[in-house]
Amino acid sequence: MSEEILINVTPPETRVAVIENGVLQEIVIERMSQQELLGNIYIGEVCRVLPGMEAAFVDIGLSKAGFLHIGDLCQRDLDAKGTTNIEDYLYQSKRVTVQVIKDPIGSKGARLSAEISIPSRYQVYMPYAHNIGISQRIECEEERDRLRACLEAFQSEYETGGFIARTAAEGEEESVLEADLMFLDKLWQAVATKITTAKSKTLVYQDSPLSVRALRDLYREGLDRVRVDSRETHIKLVQFAQEFVPELLPIIEHYSGDRPLFDIFQVEDEITRALDRKVSLKSGGHLVFDQTEAMATVDVNTGGYVGGRNLEETIFKTNLEATQAIARQLRLRNLGGIIIIDFIDMQSEEHRSQVFLALEKNLAKDHAKTQISEVSSLGLVEMTRKRTRESLEHILCEPCSTCSGRGVLRTPETICLEIFREIFREVRQYNVQRLMILGSNDVVDRLLDEEAHMLAELESFLGVQVKFRAEASYTQEQYDVVLL
Repeated sequence: MSEEILINVTPPETRVAVIENGVLQEIVIERMSQQELLGNIYIGEVCRVLPGMEAAFVDIGLSKAGFLHIGDLCQRDLDAKGTTNIEDYLYQSKRVTVQVIKDPIGSKGARLSAEISIPSRYQVYMPYAHNIGISQRIECEEERDRLRACLEAFQSEYETGGFIARTAAEGEEESVLEADLMFLDKLWQAVATKITTAKSKTLVYQDSPLSVRALRDLYREGLDRVRVDSRETHIKLVQFAQEFVPELLPIIEHYSGDRPLFDIFQVEDEITRALDRKVSLKSGGHLVFDQTEAMATVDVNTGGYVGGRNLEETIFKTNLEATQAIARQLRLRNLGGIIIIDFIDMQSEEHRSQVFLALEKNLAKDHAKTQISEVSSLGLVEMTRKRTRESLEHILCEPCSTCSGRGVLRTPETICLEIFREIFREVRQYNVQRLMILGSNDVVDRLLDEEAHMLAELESFLGVQVKFRAEASYTQEQYDVVLL
């Protein structure tokens, strides 16, 4: 499998695209006006303690206070006191060092943790912890034991905090890992000094920019090329690679072609399609994605596909094809939280099992952590995908000003009936003889056409004269009843 990382840099935003076999699989966007806070460390000040929720709101200097749950407090402090009462740990105006573990999403503030962690290329350093962890993606037991022994030796020699070996650490020499550990330790010492001197509600550590994080977090064995269209960013990436990932140096390229970098693999078109509700499958079937506040849903439909020998085979093949498309779209759209997938009902238990295994296999490529349940008797799969930043739709779009994000509008007929009720209400309340109705073109046209007979009866019954005026700026649901 060929894999490339494309980095498009402009003054207002940086975009990173992951291309596998010539197809866009993942897109990460960071805008100057909406920079990610994930990984940032702040000196916060507790502004409100919520005993009923076992949590507190912490002011970190942003427009919205962050949320700190008792489960995200420092494990060292929890073990020392041994209680589950949030008031035993936090109180109003207390100064606390916290890290953003989930960016603000919608109306919610950032999710915070007092268990600080700083990532590098090969390890994650946890200064307030003492445990050693190994990435679950490293499956070889001998390699896991080797890495654990290396981390334990370093921890014992330098009396530092805890460490987690990342997937990239697999197979690396001990000298390389130790150099990385030393870097993390020195970095934390600098951050710790800032923590002791900084004022409350200030930033003391900020994670690397998106272009550097892409090399650090998205790189894996088999990566063919990293292309970046900014000379300045290219220099920074080369410097980072020289220090931390020297094996990447031969594949980091500066793209200077006349054709936009993202046009090479039709990335712009793929981003546009990723904002559509409907996704077509090659067989003729299709998927329908709906994103709500509570969860995201995926509906699988056969559409125009009738290629199987019988109905059960047609359904099975459509569901199998859908697993690959769903896994790709979840990464591309960056959908997180609870996700419900409604596969087409399958009678065969074997078919349900094969669809489940295919979905698991395709989701294994995802960098985000996922948990998935078995296919239910109704054909539903419940799964979760770790959400740390806004979805693609929330970054690039905003709620419709006409429907307020509902996705539907009340029909002109419904609005006309509402207007009739409002006329009745106004006449009875103010005893007027003349009214002016302001509305959209579609509503006024219906009032003067299909609803003309009912309007005449209403005027006769109430003894009023009603005039109309179409307003081009009015939406379909908007109207006013003006007293004359």
